[in-house]
Amino acid sequence: MNIPSVHHYIHAYKVAPWRIQRQWIGNALLAVVALAMIATLYLDVTAKTAIAGREIQDINLSIIKSQQISADLQTKIAYSTSASVMAERALELGYRPMKSNEAEYLVVPGYSAPMPAILSAAPLPQMAAPSIPSEYSESLLDWADEKIAVPSRGNQ
Repeated sequence: MNIPSVHHYIHAYKVAPWRIQRQWIGNALLAVVALAMIATLYLDVTAKTAIAGREIQDINLSIIKSQQISADLQTKIAYSTSASVMAERALELGYRPMKSNEAEYLVVPGYSAPMPAILSAAPLPQMAAPSIPSEYSESLLDWADEKIAVPSRGNQ
């Protein structure tokens, strides 16, 4: 009988060179796939960020346009309600300036004109110190000490 030697077992269990190459190729492909996944994730986040940034710019642009339209409308209102334009419109509608002898005053019995409020003479209100309930100013240790020192009524 032929007894196998140690060299025979080493040779039998030695990894073949093509298996080592296959492991290297597998590891390299795994690294490439991992890098591709990381790159895809990075591109996705970057694209979403760019889209959100563009939407913010569009919203800011619409806000600016709305503010400009509002300012234009306020300018038109200010112009159309100015004294010179209102006087011109009144003349076009048939109104004329009033003469002093045309004014009529109506006396209302018992009416007294309101006196203006003088705020500097009014007393300043006194601010009361805020009161905090004891439940909010009591520490946990004080509360526990109080509960331990005073037995509850249900246990008596």
